[in-house]
Amino acid sequence: MKSNSFLKESFIAFFLFMGICTGHAQLNVSGYVSDGQVPIPGASIVVKGTSSGTATDFDGNFTLQNVATDAILVVSSIGFMPMEIELNGRTRIEVVLAEDAQQLDEVVIVGYTSQKKADLTGAVAVVDVENLEKTRVANVSQALQGQVAGVQVTASTGAPGDPVEIRIRGEGTIGNNNPLYIVDGIPSRDIAFMNQADIKSITVLKDAAAAAIYGSRASGGVVVITTKQGAKGKMSFNVDYFNGFNKATDLPNMLNAEQYINTLEKAWDNTYTGDNPYTADRGRSDFADTNWLDELFETGRTQNLQLTASGGNEKLQYLMSLGYFGQDGIVVYDNDRYQRINYRTNISADLTDRIKIGTNLQLSYDKNDLVASRGESLIRYALLRAPVIPVFKDENDPTYSERDPFTDMPFYTETGYDAGLQRSMYEMVGNPIARAYFTDNTERMYRTFGNVFGEYRFLKDKNLTFRTNVGIDLSFFHNKVFNENYGDDDGGGNAIDAGLGRQNRPNSLNESRGEAFTLTVNNTLNYKTLLNEKHDLSALIGMEYITNYASSIGASRARFPYTTEQFRYLDYGGTELDIWNSGSASEWALFSYFGSASYSFDNKYLITANLRADASSRFAENNQWGYFPSVSAGWKISDEAFLSDVDWLSNLKFRASWGILGNQEIDNYTYLTLISQENGIVKTNRFGNPDLKWESSEQTNFGVDLGLFQNKLNITAEYFNKYTSDILLPISLPSIVGNVQPTILNAGEVRNKGFELSVNYQNSDKEFKYSINANLATLDNEVEKLHPNLPNIVGEVTRTTVGQPLNAYYGYRMEGIYQNQAEIDEHLSGTPNPSAKPGDIRFKDLNGDGIISADNDREFIGSPIPDLTFGLAFNSSYKGWDFSFLFQGVEGVDRYNDGKKIVDYDTRPFNFTTAILNAWDGENSTNSVPRVAFEDNGSSRISSIFVEDASYIRLKNIELGYTLKDISGINALRLYISGQNLWTFTDYTGLDPETTDLIDKGTYPSSASVLLGLNAKF
Repeated sequence: MKSNSFLKESFIAFFLFMGICTGHAQLNVSGYVSDGQVPIPGASIVVKGTSSGTATDFDGNFTLQNVATDAILVVSSIGFMPMEIELNGRTRIEVVLAEDAQQLDEVVIVGYTSQKKADLTGAVAVVDVENLEKTRVANVSQALQGQVAGVQVTASTGAPGDPVEIRIRGEGTIGNNNPLYIVDGIPSRDIAFMNQADIKSITVLKDAAAAAIYGSRASGGVVVITTKQGAKGKMSFNVDYFNGFNKATDLPNMLNAEQYINTLEKAWDNTYTGDNPYTADRGRSDFADTNWLDELFETGRTQNLQLTASGGNEKLQYLMSLGYFGQDGIVVYDNDRYQRINYRTNISADLTDRIKIGTNLQLSYDKNDLVASRGESLIRYALLRAPVIPVFKDENDPTYSERDPFTDMPFYTETGYDAGLQRSMYEMVGNPIARAYFTDNTERMYRTFGNVFGEYRFLKDKNLTFRTNVGIDLSFFHNKVFNENYGDDDGGGNAIDAGLGRQNRPNSLNESRGEAFTLTVNNTLNYKTLLNEKHDLSALIGMEYITNYASSIGASRARFPYTTEQFRYLDYGGTELDIWNSGSASEWALFSYFGSASYSFDNKYLITANLRADASSRFAENNQWGYFPSVSAGWKISDEAFLSDVDWLSNLKFRASWGILGNQEIDNYTYLTLISQENGIVKTNRFGNPDLKWESSEQTNFGVDLGLFQNKLNITAEYFNKYTSDILLPISLPSIVGNVQPTILNAGEVRNKGFELSVNYQNSDKEFKYSINANLATLDNEVEKLHPNLPNIVGEVTRTTVGQPLNAYYGYRMEGIYQNQAEIDEHLSGTPNPSAKPGDIRFKDLNGDGIISADNDREFIGSPIPDLTFGLAFNSSYKGWDFSFLFQGVEGVDRYNDGKKIVDYDTRPFNFTTAILNAWDGENSTNSVPRVAFEDNGSSRISSIFVEDASYIRLKNIELGYTLKDISGINALRLYISGQNLWTFTDYTGLDPETTDLIDKGTYPSSASVLLGLNAKF
């Protein structure tokens, strides 16, 4: 019995011992945290009931050492629902967190690293990429319209492929105001080559504290973009396709033929005496009734196809995408077409638990067929062309030809273009339809953009990460313009070209090719740690080297005997006259050191500091280095104990920041003296300035982040003051020095200040889910200093001077219309024999001397910089349905409408808009539109009558979709209909209030579009 008892007790002791050993065994646990698609950096992993924990790295990976086999891990991240994971002896886990719409966003990508949004102390805006995708535009930059407070996005024109301008917190310099783009860690000044569907996140760094880590390139703000990456799991496949049409809308109402002749008849009577030639011309059989805008614009087409495949395992993740975007514009004959093909591949691999490598690579091809879309554009010609002139000649006309069937000069005859006063009666502006037909202007761009990177994690807890990154931006361009001769013979030109049409005489080919290569190498060392659950510390140091080389060659020839497409090459042009060629190259380099440190105490008191030192080859040796510091602090007052019982308050944080940014975006070699040799004589073309240095932008920012009702309602308010000094100005030297170009000096100062407000409300509690996002920003722009030798920078219709905004409109102030001769005599009492007549424009006499003079009576009459920008977005879903819209607009912005001036107020017989039907026609008939005349009625002066309020509000996007799930072979299928620019409210009388031109001479308008699309996930 004793033996059996001993055996029993021994077995019990053994199992108790094994249980104790098992309960206290220690494991090393690794894992990966994602949202099911992409990794979640900065997620917290804590052993429940202890202070032991860590955080995921940039790629969502983590490692915990000495963890009990039966431990429970608590995984959490801002913006996601927390999870508890029982280990049960596992050494490797994968966690998928579900989004929590009522929490703050999880992680924000900022300068070379990431940060929790809750810990941000600078002015950083995170763009909702899901809403961004619904804009369905060619250029990613344009998709930012209305999305971020303080970010103004303007399309230069509505033509396919034309550039887009972004201004972050206004224009701070007279030179380059463009932001810096960082795409997967590689800098760029252009993102037009990117495909919207490839973008995972966009972060806008608005103030100096957020952007100082980019130093000399960041004064215009920074836009940080990350592209989509592969995720662990089986391969998924995504197809996104849409197709639709575009139309010109809100076109001005032009006069028809009858109204046009009536108006010219009246203009003649208001100017001359004697027989009226327009009365005699009435009813002639060859008159047409042409609406040139209707003839010029047609229905355009837009289509997009995006194919994406992604997947991976624990060691390797990949994503590949192929995209095509094509847009055929709204001008006839399809010579305004834009096409882009993108291929992107992103691959990352964990070679070990400490070593990671990867690559992001994009290949793109752009082809842009260009028509004249601004300035002396096709649209301007269509506005001016007389409606009595037909589009095509009669086939029985002796001057008709199949190659050139278009009318050119008004009622042209074989006997000469001047016959019967037709030239002076109906003006000779070109035929816009012919110009569209004969346009052959193509730009091609081949681009390789991407990087390869490697990471190594040091220390036992892997909190120290070294990352090396090498990026390339290589582009090849080919521009080719063939100017085909057409039109009627006006007898002019070189004798060798006798008998040719007046347009493009002689024909010619201009061709240029070039390349640009930018190499970026940066190395960073990043350390993050959490001490005693109170002290959260992160630090970053790094260096970066960027070098750029660009070269181009060009040539042209004229007088091509054969002009079909097969012969439009240089070898087939004339070989004796008009042979031209050129070539050039340039290079620059930037070398930098930078560092950043962030400290958080008890998750309530935050401070961040940055410093970057840049050396640029664009400045002389004594000024090559620039230093750009910043500091910011925040206080999460909502986490204080005295607010712990305030249930409705979810988040309240105060922020303040200060920093200095730079601008090195000037021409290469600007500090050097330029010389040239002509006929053996060496002469100076420009005197250099070895003291040339950076433009500096000092900025302070104060912000408040407020979250209410479990963060259903989030409000962010900012006030900023941005002061840019040492602005580069071209200063002309006295004529005694000789005929030399201006020398560039640091002399100007500009201040921008304003207020920004963003409000977001989201409700996901019920089956009907919705969110509302609104933002607005004010801006006050003022020039505070210029050089004594350059007190005014004078443009065609603008003047930049101290105390005014940049490029403010300057001219005479219209008071009304002179109603009778007595009013003229009284108002112009100091003017001997005034030329004004009743019906002419009356200008304000600022100094009251009875004389309207350029020296005393001009003033600032408008500003092209808006006082207010705003956006309003709504997104909702119910069961399988979703609906969204976006309004965007600007307020308090002016535009000089030169199209109005030349159409309704010119002294030549161009066409008019129907506004001219209300022109002055006798005393007290009107006080706003002057008499029509073939003599100056005051409209030759630059005045407020042409400076119009270009404020607008536009429905940028509206979309309705329905998602089908669990279809055989398809995980989800979404069908949608989308509309772009469907409605615009504005008082502006030009074709489009949205343009970057200071002078609107007739701009290719933004078109309204309706698209049908589908998105399928496999």
